[in-house]
Amino acid sequence: MREINVNQITENIKEMCIEINHFLSKDMKNALYNSYENEKSELGKLILNQLKDNLNVAENEMIPICQDTGMAVIFIKVGQDVHFVGGNLEDAINEGVRKGYVEGYLRKSVVDDPIIRNNTGDNTPAVIHYEITEGENVEITLAPKGFGSENMSKVYMLKPADGIEGVKDAVIDAVKCAGPNACPPIVVGVGIGGTFEKCAILSKKALTREVGLHSDIDYVKEMEIELLERINKLGIGPGGLGGTQTAFAVNVETYPTHIAGLPIAVNICCHVNRHITRTI
Repeated sequence: MREINVNQITENIKEMCIEINHFLSKDMKNALYNSYENEKSELGKLILNQLKDNLNVAENEMIPICQDTGMAVIFIKVGQDVHFVGGNLEDAINEGVRKGYVEGYLRKSVVDDPIIRNNTGDNTPAVIHYEITEGENVEITLAPKGFGSENMSKVYMLKPADGIEGVKDAVIDAVKCAGPNACPPIVVGVGIGGTFEKCAILSKKALTREVGLHSDIDYVKEMEIELLERINKLGIGPGGLGGTQTAFAVNVETYPTHIAGLPIAVNICCHVNRHITRTI
């Protein structure tokens, strides 16, 4: 049994909040630069070049990459041989978010009630997804999610008879409906299977996969490649102003489901697809 003081969780999450809002992850930065090289439209290249400049300014002057510094979404894998001491784990996670957003001077975007809408003033609470695993380590993935793209996400409750073609059509429909509103180029997270809520969580988790890595399931990998090609032929382009680079990647995650259902969620993220992972 390994003891971990929850203060370690707090400090790591604080640092992660500040880091990922100022420094885009390596995979996303590479995707943006590759997108610039592959863009056929001159206007598209201009937009992508401005996005590259924005990244450099953010890094050099410690200014957030985007003014929407997101609602903190956290995936935490806890080894079953870990014992937390020093306080409550969930409180520690939220304290890390609070410190990160307050001390990092990041925009506070969370309201305490979806209808009354008083700002909490510190970007808490976070949305936390727990997973118990083997071992004595804790793996934390932080993915701050802006709502320009979040608002473009969709859930489709398909019939099993709709099959894989129905799934592909749903993804394309979601991207078409999003158009310029999701700040393309985008990463498209897709969750297939489970239940209404499970497919949505899968689609959010899919966004944290490194760009360029495909599913190890053959048909899923083929679908990811095909959908990316189809999306980039839609002509939406960088900033929604036309071009050949609408998306960096399509990441698909699957889960067993009921005999009567085929749920699918499409969670879109803009070119600032922030994700960072640490292991304690």
